[in-house]
Amino acid sequence: MLKPTYPYYLANEAVAANTDLKVTDKFSGEVATRVALADAKVIDQAIQASVDAQEAMAAMPAYARQDVLNHCVKRFTERFEEIALALCIEAGKPIKDARGEVSRLIDTFRVGAEEAVRGGGEVMELQIAPRAKGYRGMWKRVPIGPCSLISPFNFPLNLAAHKIAPAIAAGCTWVMKPASRTPIGALIIGEVLAETDLPKGAFSILPCSRDGADLFTEDDRLKLLSFTGSPGVGWALKAKAGKKKVVLELGGNAAAVVDADQADNLDYVVERIVFGAFYQSGQSCISVQRIMIHDDLYDAVKEKLVAAVKALPMGDPKLESTFIGPMIAESEAKRLEGWINEAVAAGGKLLCGGKREGAMLEATLLEDVPGSEKVSCEEAFGPVAILTRFSDFDDAIKRINDSAFGLQAGLFSNDLRKAMKAWDHLDVGGVVVGDVPSWRVDNMPYGGVKDSGLGREGVKFAIEDMSEIRLLVIRD
Repeated sequence: MLKPTYPYYLANEAVAANTDLKVTDKFSGEVATRVALADAKVIDQAIQASVDAQEAMAAMPAYARQDVLNHCVKRFTERFEEIALALCIEAGKPIKDARGEVSRLIDTFRVGAEEAVRGGGEVMELQIAPRAKGYRGMWKRVPIGPCSLISPFNFPLNLAAHKIAPAIAAGCTWVMKPASRTPIGALIIGEVLAETDLPKGAFSILPCSRDGADLFTEDDRLKLLSFTGSPGVGWALKAKAGKKKVVLELGGNAAAVVDADQADNLDYVVERIVFGAFYQSGQSCISVQRIMIHDDLYDAVKEKLVAAVKALPMGDPKLESTFIGPMIAESEAKRLEGWINEAVAAGGKLLCGGKREGAMLEATLLEDVPGSEKVSCEEAFGPVAILTRFSDFDDAIKRINDSAFGLQAGLFSNDLRKAMKAWDHLDVGGVVVGDVPSWRVDNMPYGGVKDSGLGREGVKFAIEDMSEIRLLVIRD
C-alpha cells in the first residue's frame, strides 16, 4: 500500500514541506496519499543546487556513476511488489501491467549502468590537405549541464527512468517535474537515489502546480529540456525554452497493417493487436489506434478481433485477472466517449464497447469512421481502435503517412520487400515487422517525427542529447 504522505526531493534530500497534493486511487476515486508540493521558490533553489553540483557531478568517475545506477537496480528489485502496487493504485494500471513496468524500470537503469562506463569519442584524421600536416585530432563527449526533466502520467516509473538513468550516466545534474496525477513512482526513485553518493544537489524531484512550473522550461540555467507528454503542451514548451536543447517525446495515432499473407497467422495477429490497442486501457502513445486489414482477410480478422475484445476482463486493476482498468481520470473517459459518439454520428459503426461508467470506458472497436473524425486523426489515448480495409500496399503506406503524427508503425507481413518498403517510406520513428507498433525495449532508439516529437530516447541515444562534443587538436 501507499504511505500516508510522501515528501518531495530538494537537492537530494526528502522535504516534507506540506501535504498539499492529493493523489487518488484511480479505480476507487478516493484519496490514496498526499504529497508535498513545491512552489516557485523551491524550484528556483533546486535549479541553483543543480548548477552548483554540476562540476562535481561531471567529475564523478564513470565507475562511481555506474555504482549509483547498479544500486538502483538492486533496490528496485528488492522492492518490486511494493513499487508495482503503488503504480497500480496511483495510475490505475492493472497489476500485471504494473509489474511489467517495474521490470522495465529495472531494465532501463541496468542499461544505464552499462552505458555509464562506455563513454564516447574517437581519434580523427585531420591531415586531409597539406595545410593540416602535423595536426592530430580527437573528440569526446562531455555533460551538457543541468537538465530539466518532465515526465507523464501514463508510465510514471519507466518514462521517468528514461530521463533519470541517462542523465546520471552522462554526468548531468537534473531537476524533475513528475505528473501531478502520478508522482509516486518518481518519488520512489528519488527515495532510492537519496541512498547513494551522488553529489549534494545532483537531483531534485518536485511535484508542483502550474505556479512556478514555468521555471522548468524557461530558466536559462538549465541546458536541456526533456519532455514527454501531449503534443500541444510539448510544442508550446519548446517555444518558451529559449536557447536550451529540447527533446520531445509526444503523441501518436499508430497504425498496424495486416497483409494478405497472414491467413495462417490470424490468432497471433489478433492477440498482438488486442494487446497493442488495449494494454493499460490504450493510454500509451504507441497504442494501436488504426488497424488496416487487407480486403482478403478483413472479415475474418474483424470477427476474431470483436470476439477477443468483448472477452477482455474489465474492473479493479488490483485483481490479477483484470485487463482493462480505469482511464487516468473521469474527464479523460468522458472526452473519449464523446469522440466515439461523434464518430458514430458521422457514419462510423460501433462494433463493440463504447459504454462508460465513471473513469471506466469499455474497450471499443469502430469501423467506417471518416478520417476527419477526432478518434481517427487525433491521438485517442484510450481504449479505442478503428478498423479499415486496404487492397494496395502502397496505398496503405500513403494512408499511414496521411497523419500529423509519426511515432511507430506495425506490419504483419511475410514479404521482405514490403518490410523494406515500409522501412524506407513510412514517415515514422520506428517500424516494427511481425508485431504491433506498441512494442518497445529500453535500449532501442525510440521517438518520432512530425507532431510526434524531436530526438530519441533509449539510454545510449538520450546520453547523446545530454552531452556535447568537445574537440581537441594537437599540432606536432
